[in-house]
Amino acid sequence: MSKFTSAVKVLVVDDAPLIVEELCEFLEGKGYRCVPCESGYLAIERFKEDLDIGLVLLDLQMPGMDGIELMQELQRLSGKHRAFEAIMLTGCADKQDVIKALRAGVADYYQKPIDLNELLEGLQRQEVALQERHKNLQLGHLNQKLQYLSESIDDLYQDLDKVRRGPHAGAGDRGVADTDAVEVPAIFNQLSARQLEVARLVGKGQTNYQIACELGITENTVKLYVSQVLRLTHMHNRTQLALALSPSGSLGWRRVTAH
Repeated sequence: MSKFTSAVKVLVVDDAPLIVEELCEFLEGKGYRCVPCESGYLAIERFKEDLDIGLVLLDLQMPGMDGIELMQELQRLSGKHRAFEAIMLTGCADKQDVIKALRAGVADYYQKPIDLNELLEGLQRQEVALQERHKNLQLGHLNQKLQYLSESIDDLYQDLDKVRRGPHAGAGDRGVADTDAVEVPAIFNQLSARQLEVARLVGKGQTNYQIACELGITENTVKLYVSQVLRLTHMHNRTQLALALSPSGSLGWRRVTAH
């Protein structure tokens, strides 16, 4: 029967070498790989070097950098793309310190002398919580990729349809789709068919929700198209966009750029 070995490493931080040694020896015997540290500064370096570290045991009171300061620095280093769970170890039961630690993002805390079996149970619970956080991060990344893929496919279909209809199809199609279309300033020539379609609807004063319903796309996709149009046309907001596509479009665009 194979022995359990966790895929997640545990960063063990305490300024007392004997405590670090005892914790590492116990946890390694239970299948956890440990990274021992005797200061917050060393812990930061180890955390940056080893992406397998996902669980952190840290002492509250340490010279130089205490546990809360260390926790905040690890969070800063993690940003939105890395997850970890932390358990605080404290030699005193000061209520305010515990509250500060929990507010800083510590998931749990244990008072010294530590019951190792209780600590192990707590660590296992945080490992499960960490797995859920990793799932959420991965789902978020996948959803973002799917959104971009959907938008790219939509653009490809627009371009394919334009090619199939011939070189003069663009102007004709736009006339059919938008009977009250106005002459478009040259700055809009660089837009794709779908980007121009969204820009025209913004010019009519429609909201992102209304545009999404009319075009059969999501509201988030509309937001992305609007952002692309503003960036490509060097406009600052929807008002400038609407002005440029008003009946006096080219004149309005000249007035916008003149200021």
